[in-house]
Amino acid sequence: MSDLPTSASAPPRAVIAQTIARILERVNAISADGPGFTRPSYSALESQAHAVVEAEAVALGCLVRRDAAGNLFATMPGQNRAARPLYIGSHLDTVSQGGAYDGQAGVIGALAVLTAFHSAGLTPPMDLVLTITRAEESVWFPVSYAGSRAALGRLNPEDFDAPRSDTGLSLAEHMALEGFDPEAVRSITPPEPARFLEFHIEQGPVLHDAGEAYAVVDRVRGGLRYRSAEVHGIWAHSGGAPRASRADAVVALAELILSMDAVWDRFLDEGNDLTVTFGKVDAASPQHAMAKVPGHAEFCLDLRSDQTDTLEAANAALLREVARIEKARPGVRFDLGAQTRPAPAQLSGEMARFVTAGAAAQGDDPRHMLSGGGHDAAAFGAAGWDSVMVFIRNWNGSHCPEEGMDEADLARAVGAVFLAILQEAAG
Repeated sequence: MSDLPTSASAPPRAVIAQTIARILERVNAISADGPGFTRPSYSALESQAHAVVEAEAVALGCLVRRDAAGNLFATMPGQNRAARPLYIGSHLDTVSQGGAYDGQAGVIGALAVLTAFHSAGLTPPMDLVLTITRAEESVWFPVSYAGSRAALGRLNPEDFDAPRSDTGLSLAEHMALEGFDPEAVRSITPPEPARFLEFHIEQGPVLHDAGEAYAVVDRVRGGLRYRSAEVHGIWAHSGGAPRASRADAVVALAELILSMDAVWDRFLDEGNDLTVTFGKVDAASPQHAMAKVPGHAEFCLDLRSDQTDTLEAANAALLREVARIEKARPGVRFDLGAQTRPAPAQLSGEMARFVTAGAAAQGDDPRHMLSGGGHDAAAFGAAGWDSVMVFIRNWNGSHCPEEGMDEADLARAVGAVFLAILQEAAG
């Protein structure tokens, strides 16, 4: 391939669009039965999707390696191999019955950037590293960013014992089943911090409502989560137990949900960033019945904010509400269980300016915005990398079969990153 031109040339838009369409179709053909798309973390389906993109990268002349945890890195060598590389990527695992774009769009956008350079016959100024992480979706293992944190040498010892939600086998066992070495993962030497860019669909309606194709993400909400919480009451006969003597677990949980909804309102009114989600409510075990006062219910709670202090304050409010309900309803007891905490992340201003410069070169002025969901970019940022995200407009929600994305929007964002790299090389 040739050296870069002295000024930014137009992205090869037809090649970018064709790459996105073709590889999205190939990757999404790999799934468990629908509706939607299901590729569990550390499963054969996730591995097969990795293999599709790996073959494409090899065809571009990339140098491919996997680390001990199975994260894939495909390097397109740059003119200056000693320059700080630019890693671009995302993940290919999905939630159960997820959408066609969450994770996939980020990986395929990264591949499209490399394809654009190859098609134009240009050698990038620095190494471009297509990055596909494992196990980003923590619905499978109760571990945030398991694959990227493994690559960065930041998994905790207890994370390896986390059970997968469908099989009960541990993270370490599933790593081994896919041919990787969990013992080697425990001793991964953290790589030298570099730059990381992640394309991803927005998991909300902001860009769609505004009619904007893409945006630059400069911060990512953290979370404070109770994944396996319970409320215990007293089982009783639905006709025989008078109101005053009941300890109804479902009513107590309903009261907690409504009280935390009011807490959320108050925090927003005070100018705090917060979301409160009771994502699973289960009172349908075989012990429950039409003629019973419920004595037990299970739930999960996900608090998110871009500020750790806000998460702490919301958690304190939760504990006060739990204590109040327990006092008002004798016989009711909450057990919130273990707590997990993916930290809020401030992403790189330098990288945000990098993307913005490329966008300006094609006449775009993308907004800067917050990511409500957690992403691998946050894990890279927490490890000291200069990390940024580029959101792509979507509709019909996220983590669901109805996810929507216009491939032309992703192609536009890929073009901005292609031009950003050329702009940087031109000085």
